[in-house]
Amino acid sequence: MTTATAPPPVTELSADEARRIALRAQGFLGAPDRRAGVRGVLRHLGAVQLDTISVLARSHELIPYARLGAVGRRTVEDAYWTPPAPAAPDAPADAPSASPHAFEYWSHAACVLPIEEWPHFAFRRRAYRARPHWYHELADGAYEAVIAQLRTQGPLTATELGGAKNGGPWWDWSEAKVAVERALMYGEVVCTGRRSWKRVYDLAERAVPGELLHDDLDDTECLRRLVALAGQSLGVGTRADIADYHRLKGEQVDAVIADSGLVPVTVAGWDRLAWADPAALATAPSGRHRTTLLSPFDSLIWERARTERIFGFTHRLEAYVPKAKRVHGYFAMPLLSGGRLLGRVDPAREGATLVAKQVSLETPRAVLPMARALREAAEWVGCSDVRVERVEAPELREPLAKALTAG
Repeated sequence: MTTATAPPPVTELSADEARRIALRAQGFLGAPDRRAGVRGVLRHLGAVQLDTISVLARSHELIPYARLGAVGRRTVEDAYWTPPAPAAPDAPADAPSASPHAFEYWSHAACVLPIEEWPHFAFRRRAYRARPHWYHELADGAYEAVIAQLRTQGPLTATELGGAKNGGPWWDWSEAKVAVERALMYGEVVCTGRRSWKRVYDLAERAVPGELLHDDLDDTECLRRLVALAGQSLGVGTRADIADYHRLKGEQVDAVIADSGLVPVTVAGWDRLAWADPAALATAPSGRHRTTLLSPFDSLIWERARTERIFGFTHRLEAYVPKAKRVHGYFAMPLLSGGRLLGRVDPAREGATLVAKQVSLETPRAVLPMARALREAAEWVGCSDVRVERVEAPELREPLAKALTAG
């Protein structure tokens, strides 16, 4: 179903209503659910993006921090991946290990996903299996050898499987790494955790709970459920917003959205039809707003056009931009306060000092929120001091410095 043939909108939202619905859906409006904790955040968002960059912390740590506050970093890791209990001396090699609460897979990008979503990605596993060589060739028997090694010795990292690289550039993977990553994409292997940022692989039949370990859902049902979940996590979004959440194709969204439970709406100022979670329309969003720094990989700001549409704020990760062409810095983190994006800071750490290398503020009203967010972030990562190097509006440098030292 294309937007041209969609049913008539059930309601019209103001731009402010849409913004507040989006904030609540992403966990930034209202009291945080501390009892559900990090696992609750993961289930609520449906996907938490992973990335190798670590400035204040890695992005998958910054996501729950932004919503819950100073949750322990070890707590975050344990919430995603339940540490396996020590095996009994006489336990067989294929004995089940502690079931993880999450798994890694390709969603919006490489993401941590709630383990309950394993069945929903059957359509993607089938698509990968239909590409027998993926993008690396494998010698006969190499794939089967890795599976056999995991069966008898797992869980294991790629290094423990025989080495992750051949010695060339980062993409010059060893045969064992190619095989185990292929098995991960096919769904025969699952990542059960990380050791020093290395994936720990185990057989899916051991790691995924039996009631979830199946590919029973056909492609249409997988897509229907993922579209519904994306709509719930966004609150309200266009076809493109919903497709981007789990990197679906527009036509895949069109085929199932009418049966997803989402309802069509219009939003003032948006130039195309949107779809909303009916539960998000049932009550007006209310409660306190979070003041925090956002990872550039936060799902609130994943989609650049959506961020501009909702917040009037242009966000771009510049880590992969040549240094001379960067405008806001290597890992500029947007400042969220009062439900608005009020500026950004490019942070770094030098010993016990959090360094604000470059600060940009949309308005003088952003000075106090930025100071608060910097102090909280510094304390969270164990820094006792904050140093500001550059403020794009020079007249705000002294007010920011005073705010950082006040109380």
